[in-house]
Amino acid sequence: MRRAYLTGFTGSAGTAVVTKDKAALWTDGRYFLQAEKELSHDWTLMRSGNQGVPTTSEWLNEVLPSGCRVGIDPFLFSFDAAEELKDAISEKNHELVLIKDLNLVDEIWGESRPEPPKERTRVHGIKYAGVDVPSKLSFVRSQLAENGCNAVVISLLDEVAWLLNMRGSDVPNSPIFYSYLIVEDTAATLFVDNNKVSEDVLEHLEKAGVKLKPYEAILSDVERLAENGAKLWLDSSSINAAIVNVFRSSCERYVKKRGKAGRQIGKESSQGDPATGSSGVQNGTVNALYKVSPATLAKAVKNEAEVEGMKSSHLRDAAALAEFWCWLEGQVRESVPLTEVQVAEKLLEFRQKQDGFIDTSFDTISGYGANGAIIHYRPTPESCSSVESDNLFLLDSGAQYIDGTTDITRTVHFGEPTPRQKECFTRVLQGHIALDQAVFPERTPGFVLDVLARSSLWKIGLDYRHGTGHGVGAALNVHEGPQSISYRYGNLTALQKGMIVSNEPGYYEDNSFGIRIENLLLVKEVDLPNSFGGVSYLGFEKLTFVPIQSKLVDLSLLSPSEINWINEYHDEVWEKVSPLLSGHSLDWLRKNTRPL
Repeated sequence: MRRAYLTGFTGSAGTAVVTKDKAALWTDGRYFLQAEKELSHDWTLMRSGNQGVPTTSEWLNEVLPSGCRVGIDPFLFSFDAAEELKDAISEKNHELVLIKDLNLVDEIWGESRPEPPKERTRVHGIKYAGVDVPSKLSFVRSQLAENGCNAVVISLLDEVAWLLNMRGSDVPNSPIFYSYLIVEDTAATLFVDNNKVSEDVLEHLEKAGVKLKPYEAILSDVERLAENGAKLWLDSSSINAAIVNVFRSSCERYVKKRGKAGRQIGKESSQGDPATGSSGVQNGTVNALYKVSPATLAKAVKNEAEVEGMKSSHLRDAAALAEFWCWLEGQVRESVPLTEVQVAEKLLEFRQKQDGFIDTSFDTISGYGANGAIIHYRPTPESCSSVESDNLFLLDSGAQYIDGTTDITRTVHFGEPTPRQKECFTRVLQGHIALDQAVFPERTPGFVLDVLARSSLWKIGLDYRHGTGHGVGAALNVHEGPQSISYRYGNLTALQKGMIVSNEPGYYEDNSFGIRIENLLLVKEVDLPNSFGGVSYLGFEKLTFVPIQSKLVDLSLLSPSEINWINEYHDEVWEKVSPLLSGHSLDWLRKNTRPL
């Protein structure tokens, strides 16, 4: 929000850098078109990943005379990111300054800056969570013992919510709340604003042996741990630089105080196992283990109750979407003027009627024609288009339910698609089918599968500028790590049984149209006649059941087995969703699940 206030750019990813006479903003391929629209002439747009575009640190080294001071807010940078920046700019003798006590943007923003949210938290019932808090904490403690640590600081908000079976509403679209959690051998402390904790949440926490402290007390507690000589587990990829720096300086003070000046202050790290993501950043204190949080993988692998909740919420979501598409087709057929924003609002109304609906899981991407080519487009009442029948309409949306989280994209045409649109759509669909049908040995990282989703597009020289799949939380964040399916081969996390990922290849023709087809998938074990090397093999089970528009499919491009996949999928959609519908929407579903 600070970046949006300063720059005008409202995308979810980007970095603004301001010097005395220059201002530049970096963002990735999902947001190039949006940033071009939103940035004023005062800003230079840096298209990250494009050839010849410098990184933020390369640019700073280029534009600043040597020996400058570069400031960051250490609460907003992970320790890894801050160290990387510090090392990179030191080449030109620049110094990284951690501005701890104030944020420079807030100084300008002043009174008009919005207040922090004060919404209440709630207990996430065991029926949906599947595992109680004491069991989750004892798992974390077993990990602490195994790794020779006394305490771990958990700062990722979805990990705090997952470990404590709590949910909140501090962040739009995500049921999380501002907090930190410290789990020690024999204690656990939640740092949160007291006003957010109701009686029943307090009772829930007390039962699990979790103490409460004010949100602001985190730094002094980290100092206490250092002074007691505790060995702290820190996930340096997510923990903020402020916490690590307070811990380090307190450790150094503690060592001096004990008169152990001779003791080496090096950095201990678990040996670089790419699967755990442990890294060997230098110059830490001997009392820290830098390793991926013990909650990350545990949260990504869903238990039975979480899987059940995800399946159930996806069927209710599918019913809402069938009603919505039935309504929208009727409106367009009768030439009722509707904007992209009105369409998104109407979809929300259909979802709100479903049991257990809480919120959308991200801002709906409702893009007609050229707007569909803006990968993370968000329509605004001032500048959106009308949804009509002479171009493609892309709708990417999702919901938070009490028992699950959904994320689905469909692309449709209400008139006659061009042969070019049909070919592009069909090739995107072929990629979607290829990934859906993938079977692969356990311990396979997601990037190995990414090519399956692109291969059909590559054959005619097309591609898309985003990953193919992200992890999804169970009644939590719609984007969840550590797994992904992407061309970025740095993520070595293996896909495991119980993980949930999206399958969303696309194709975007700038200033013309966009196509994306997205379902969520559950990783499952598959039963095969062989088991080479004694390993088990994995595949996917679909969670999303909404028709894919057959009008857009060019049958001449499809193999018999691809045609079969579409027909079987639509059979399943009919079988699972028709019992939840009646009247016109049931007729719509029947018509849209007929065999090709």
